[in-house]
Amino acid sequence: MDATRTNTQAEPSAAPLVSIVCPAYNQEAYIAQTLEAFLAQKTTFEIEILVNDDASTDGTARVIADYAQRYPSLIRPFYSQVNQYSQGKPSVPRLFGVARGRYIAFCEGDDYWTDPQKLQIQVDFLESHPDYVLTYHDAVSFDADGQYGVQLQGKLRRDATALELQQARPISTLTTCFRNVFDTLPPELLAAPLNDLVWWSLLGAFGKGKFLGEIKPAAYRLHPGGVFSMRSNKRKLHMSLQTAGALANYYNRLGNQELYEYFLMQLVGYSLSAMTPQNKVIALSQVALNFSTNISKRLVPTLSKGHVQ
Repeated sequence: MDATRTNTQAEPSAAPLVSIVCPAYNQEAYIAQTLEAFLAQKTTFEIEILVNDDASTDGTARVIADYAQRYPSLIRPFYSQVNQYSQGKPSVPRLFGVARGRYIAFCEGDDYWTDPQKLQIQVDFLESHPDYVLTYHDAVSFDADGQYGVQLQGKLRRDATALELQQARPISTLTTCFRNVFDTLPPELLAAPLNDLVWWSLLGAFGKGKFLGEIKPAAYRLHPGGVFSMRSNKRKLHMSLQTAGALANYYNRLGNQELYEYFLMQLVGYSLSAMTPQNKVIALSQVALNFSTNISKRLVPTLSKGHVQ
């Protein structure tokens, strides 16, 4: 039996312009609020909602099935029989491949949107600006104790150049709406744990990113079951290190020296951050020694053997 199956209900006759992609795992307490926010979107175009339950051990799949039965023309459920994330096979970008929309909007099953005009604003912009590949907006982090402000601060609350996207600059993932231009990952990037950063880097090859400040902030939920938010700082650092290394390998294969060196520098920075102070000193001393040795070799002329004036 396949590890993943979907419903067999007839798809809507009108092709959707936007496919909302929503991965879910053990989010029984939250998934209904997420789906209701999708259904509350007011648009002049058709949408579809792709929800993937990754073999949850709680009642998440039952909640999804209930909504799919109530909204069969909108919701396309997918149910994994074996947890794919634990096997290094996340549901995205695989779900992008079965999405029928020209655009992808992304939101995990424990987060939710607050602005019913969100998709209309984002799609209107993308439809009239072909040089942009991605739109995004504010999101507010919160937990049972309250809110913690918007995720994007300072220079991040602005548009992104294509190069900045390729450099995998931070973006609030649950706010994004982007062109449906890829459905698989290059082999170097399959194991990158921060796969959303990989998406932004790949999207940068197709255009720029637009920050839309007029959209109300989405809600990013912090809770013990969060895939990333509740990781230890050490684990988050290790995930960032692995992702930078994967992107460096990818751009090295493409022959893009600028991006290869950019992610190598990130890799060095993350590696130093992971070391104890004593080992940092040792590592930096070794780097300085190697640097001075290489410079000396370049500056000292080498006489050819057997040279006769």
